[in-house]
Amino acid sequence: MTEIKYITIEEAINKKPQTVNLRGWVYRERKSNKFVFIVLRDESDIIQCVISKSKNAELFEKAEKLTIESSVKVSGELKEDDRAPSGFEVSVTEMEIVQIANPFPITEHQSPELLYDNRHLWIRSRKLNAVLKVRHTVVGAIHQFFRSRGYYEFDAPIFQPSQSEGGATLFEVKYFEDVMYLSQTWQLYAEAGIFSLGKIYNMGPTFRAEKSKTSRHLAEFWMAEMEAAWMTLDELTEVAKDEIRFIVQEVLKHNKKELEILERDVKLLEHYAEAEYPTIKYAEALEILNNKYQMNVPWGKDLRTMEEAKIAEHFKVPVIVTHYPTEIMGFYKPPSEENPKEALCFDALAPEGYCEIIGGSQRSLLVDDMKKRLEADGEDPGNYEWYFALRNYGSVPHSGYGLGVERVVQWMCGLDNIKDAIPFPRTMIRKSP
Repeated sequence: MTEIKYITIEEAINKKPQTVNLRGWVYRERKSNKFVFIVLRDESDIIQCVISKSKNAELFEKAEKLTIESSVKVSGELKEDDRAPSGFEVSVTEMEIVQIANPFPITEHQSPELLYDNRHLWIRSRKLNAVLKVRHTVVGAIHQFFRSRGYYEFDAPIFQPSQSEGGATLFEVKYFEDVMYLSQTWQLYAEAGIFSLGKIYNMGPTFRAEKSKTSRHLAEFWMAEMEAAWMTLDELTEVAKDEIRFIVQEVLKHNKKELEILERDVKLLEHYAEAEYPTIKYAEALEILNNKYQMNVPWGKDLRTMEEAKIAEHFKVPVIVTHYPTEIMGFYKPPSEENPKEALCFDALAPEGYCEIIGGSQRSLLVDDMKKRLEADGEDPGNYEWYFALRNYGSVPHSGYGLGVERVVQWMCGLDNIKDAIPFPRTMIRKSP
């Protein structure tokens, strides 16, 4: 017996009129006394399938039993039809029902909480399918970008003995008879890695116990980080700009269909892919906010989402903001020699209200200053002796940053909520499924 060769719906559409063998799930179904119409979906696309009672009464009777998300294998003639969802239709001549699905719990009446409660099923939706394909491109682009520039992939532990981004956002976990913390960043270990490999990058899960319910925060997310020996802040910000631009270009290259499904403004993305991105200092950002938009932001205050959004809206492209106040920055972000009140750090802000997508800095070489700042935050500098020791054995200027993968995916896809940029979101109020 000849084995049936199945192809994807996308492959079938690309080959155009022919006899096709497809398999997938019932995305939509509509029945009358003469026809059963099925919109079949697989990982690649959707296509309308028609079963005619007059042509095959037995097949028609089988098709009448199908429910949403039932799994089937079909064979039939593919033809063009402008009325069909993808412009093609299959006249089914054979069908094997693999499984009749139970009544699907997600109907036309969808609330956000219903969708999150049923995320294990909603992940099948065309929207999330499209988002996950864009995410796949974003992640692949990050690997491609750094490897093409001579960076080595470098892994760091997820169980870490101390904080690196603020003790208030640590997840504490039992570690045998001791206590450890889930990683807030790869950075401290990366600063050890550069003395071996020079230029390194990483993609890994990151955990922040932030008690935030905003559309921009997750308790577990993925961060793409880089670190490089001999690199200063000015060089670092240019790498960040190039990476953002490259990611946008790759999404445009590989995900036009997905962007259409998501109703994303492709013209805007094309602009971001080619535009120059400005670099301004925090002080300049305050001038814009206070003089042009009368927002009255005092020096020393970190920029809130609304203020970041206004800066990015002002330039209408991603913008780099550098030299934030030292007093509100992490202990490893050094003061500028020209003005110690300013730290050698930066944030990259995305337009359209998506705000911070990258944060980074040149790294401090001032051990005494770092110890004082840790003590001021209630931390024991003794927990960082291994980190400080890096400054005693061939210390050199070095820099790095972290890119929030979900924030970039959210921006690329034009999503209202970051929870839709990851398969299974974790927040302070959602831990399942």
